[in-house]
Amino acid sequence: MWLKGISLFILGASLTFAFAPFNAWWMPFIVLPIWFFVQVKLTEHSFKMAWFFSFGYFAAGISWIHVSIADHGGLPLVVSIAMMAVLCGYLALFPAIAIWLTNRYFAKQFWPLSLPLFWLALEFARAHFMTGFPWLSLGYSQLNGPLGGWLPIIGEIGVSAVLILITVNLGLSLKLIHEHTSWRINGLQSISVGVIFCVSGLVLNLISWTQPSGEIKRVTMVQGNIEQTVRWVPEQDRPTMQKYWNLTSDHWDSDLIIWPEAAIPKLEIAATEYLELLDKKATQTNTALITGIVDVNYSTQKIYNNLVSLGNDELGQNSIPYAYGHKNRFAKHHLLPIGEFVPFESILRKLAPIFDLPMSSFTRGDYVQANLVANGMKLAPAICFEIAFPNQIRANLNDNTDAIITVSNDAWFGDSHGPHQHLEIAQIRAKEFGLPVLRSTNTGVTAFVDHRGIISAIAPQFEDTVLTQDVMLVTGKTPYRELGNWPSYLFFFVLFIIGALLQRKIQIQ
Repeated sequence: MWLKGISLFILGASLTFAFAPFNAWWMPFIVLPIWFFVQVKLTEHSFKMAWFFSFGYFAAGISWIHVSIADHGGLPLVVSIAMMAVLCGYLALFPAIAIWLTNRYFAKQFWPLSLPLFWLALEFARAHFMTGFPWLSLGYSQLNGPLGGWLPIIGEIGVSAVLILITVNLGLSLKLIHEHTSWRINGLQSISVGVIFCVSGLVLNLISWTQPSGEIKRVTMVQGNIEQTVRWVPEQDRPTMQKYWNLTSDHWDSDLIIWPEAAIPKLEIAATEYLELLDKKATQTNTALITGIVDVNYSTQKIYNNLVSLGNDELGQNSIPYAYGHKNRFAKHHLLPIGEFVPFESILRKLAPIFDLPMSSFTRGDYVQANLVANGMKLAPAICFEIAFPNQIRANLNDNTDAIITVSNDAWFGDSHGPHQHLEIAQIRAKEFGLPVLRSTNTGVTAFVDHRGIISAIAPQFEDTVLTQDVMLVTGKTPYRELGNWPSYLFFFVLFIIGALLQRKIQIQ
């Protein structure tokens, strides 16, 4: 069994190549059918075998997290590897449970009807339990694949379920071939399911769900490239703030300037004079500037990871001049465990430096907040990790939202594939909602993404860079923006009920 487990671990790890920066969208159509073929053959050990596969999937796919633990966590290598193993082992439970439930309650021939709904349910749990970690969901692999046209209709999570539906059918066909069973009819049915969804996806990709409005905004994003080791060193506050000012100095003619997450390394209460200068400069040059900054409310002892908008606002004038606590701001809601809050902190903070990192005791902002207004634009914000939560993004989109703005600091993860996966997630959000995404980061990958999910301009990583682009605003809405995940839930629930009824009918006979 261990040999099979190791083989499945390697098979699961190979799925990493389906995601950025490798972008081999076709990998799931090979790897997943092989996995399901093994699973239907080894029904007595379904949970264990599924866990080995999923453990390899996450161990390779999110191996970039180890960079932050090893380089900034202050832990011995063996301990950091052990922590990564625990995290990946935990994440592997969700796909394994989906497989176990399917094997426990459904005969093999009904897996295509039942597994997608179990998969959806367990992915929902993974995205919400303990604040959620929906990273590396299968649908992200299909940004450039034939199923990509379904993204504006059923979203990434719906595409994940469709991918399961297609590949579990193919896996069952492999089983019939292996057993020398007549597979022509079932095999043709299995292949036809994939062909129908893939061909329709290619056709749907030709549809423009949102259209250019004709309004263009010139946007500048500043990538300061501040090393993580010095970002919170007090002596580096002034040099960092001066660096951002200098990099911006030739770009005050843009309609909007964006600095990344916590670009200003001082607490807002201590940086009000600097923010007032920025507000004044932006107003004088008829522009707006959005920057990340950390705020501490000393009366409540609450710390917020904020975005604040300065200069011209909704009406293209400074009707909301900056003052400490002014309303044109956004407070991060979805906090990253360990990095931004520590569960059981009274115990864990004493154990190791990684549990006592700078700025790791944040308070959540509201789930739904007003859009940032900047020089006539309305922007739905997402700070770092939040871009991976489509329901939260959708809840913060208004009828007049012009674009999604997401800022991040991926310096934690060095030259790994993590920042590229992060950008890929932002591209999926753009395609799902049919809106431009403006992604500003500290060390990369800073990029402009248009309403089709296509990168229109990108900055090199680990360089001081200023990226300027004309952003075309759009009108209209995608079906996914209107309806969310409910069509996917309903469709796969109906399939599930059909599978349950057919199985019951066979059992009665």
